[in-house]
Amino acid sequence: MPVSSDKPPHGLQLVIDFVNTLDLEVGTDELTDPDGLVAWLRRYELIGPHALVVRAAQHARAIELREALRDTMVGHNGGGADAAAVAILEQTAEHGRLAVRFCADGSVSLEPRADGFAGALARLLAPVARAAADGSWERVKACRANDCRWAFYDQSRNRSARWCDMAVCGNRTKVRAYRRRRW
Repeated sequence: MPVSSDKPPHGLQLVIDFVNTLDLEVGTDELTDPDGLVAWLRRYELIGPHALVVRAAQHARAIELREALRDTMVGHNGGGADAAAVAILEQTAEHGRLAVRFCADGSVSLEPRADGFAGALARLLAPVARAAADGSWERVKACRANDCRWAFYDQSRNRSARWCDMAVCGNRTKVRAYRRRRW
């Protein structure tokens, strides 16, 4: 699937990449098991090189977070708000003890106070919180095509992008609608 040429603000590309670990169209999932999850978290430097054991329940929680983020992105693209997804995001932030940190140099950051797995998942939500402050989080959407749901950053001026790629998903959707009308 296509990737936007311009980087989204606030580190949102990390969140988009996490959601896109599952490619519905191709049928691949980078997080099929706990080892895949650990490898992904290391690659994106959400955990250190030390040994981290992820149990099945933690792996399930990460998948649940990924799908809650995707559901929220679908909501940004004309779907309704999903209360269950919001609850999962809230729970993840709470378990990771996501908090504002004030530094001696005057800077302010949003970081998890929890270490390990809970902190790694909460780090995925820090860009969301920063982007929500200026409205750019609402530009992170999931493709409207049910067989795609690829996460993307809406670069359009009026925030009207519906599909991850107009030439692929948008065209397919329009052709299907045309065929339904014709037959």
